[in-house]
Amino acid sequence: MINAGQALNGQVSIGLAPGTAASSLTMPLLQTVREQFPDVLVYLHENSGTSLNEKVMNGQLDMAVLYDRAPTAGINSIPLMKEELYLVGATACPGATIDLADVAQMNLFLPRDYSAVRKRVDEAFSLRRLSAKIIGEIESISTLTAAVSSGMGVTVLPESAARALVSSTHAWMARINSPSLNLPLSLNISARLPLSPSAQAVKNILLSLLNKPMTEERELMLVG
Repeated sequence: MINAGQALNGQVSIGLAPGTAASSLTMPLLQTVREQFPDVLVYLHENSGTSLNEKVMNGQLDMAVLYDRAPTAGINSIPLMKEELYLVGATACPGATIDLADVAQMNLFLPRDYSAVRKRVDEAFSLRRLSAKIIGEIESISTLTAAVSSGMGVTVLPESAARALVSSTHAWMARINSPSLNLPLSLNISARLPLSPSAQAVKNILLSLLNKPMTEERELMLVG
């Protein structure tokens, strides 16, 4: 058990997949670590899920928060929550929900095919025997925001990322149904390399922040 005020120091490195629910916790995390363990330096690294798992396995990162649908050898995965996928756009709003068949008629900006979001969307289109009209592949949330705001196309994002994009633009979000799509968010650590006391302390803070309700308006489906 690690007590607040215990003399911990050194660097703790955390990987974040862009647009995850954890992205909104970066400031509370930095603030809490600063208050409880002032000599611990937190390093935050954003990258795709595949790259983050590799960095965790080879010791470049202590832990990573990402959307992970399948077990990865060498990784211990702690389920955090499930997030619904939403269509986000800036032109005519289709309403609160939208059928996947209607999404197939729209010009889409999506991440590349190694992304968990892209894999889930591709799988859903395939099951419905639909084809996606992908007009651009974009990783950066800031570039994606600009592309969607331009009205050229729409995108598919987990709920937390969709809400962040909508709050910073004039965009709308509609939950995809027929079928409804969700992605599990997990905290991944190496199965082989033990966490340092400082990394364990930061992990505990991160888990406690993730287990707090995000906002009243957004009830994510917590994993039991």
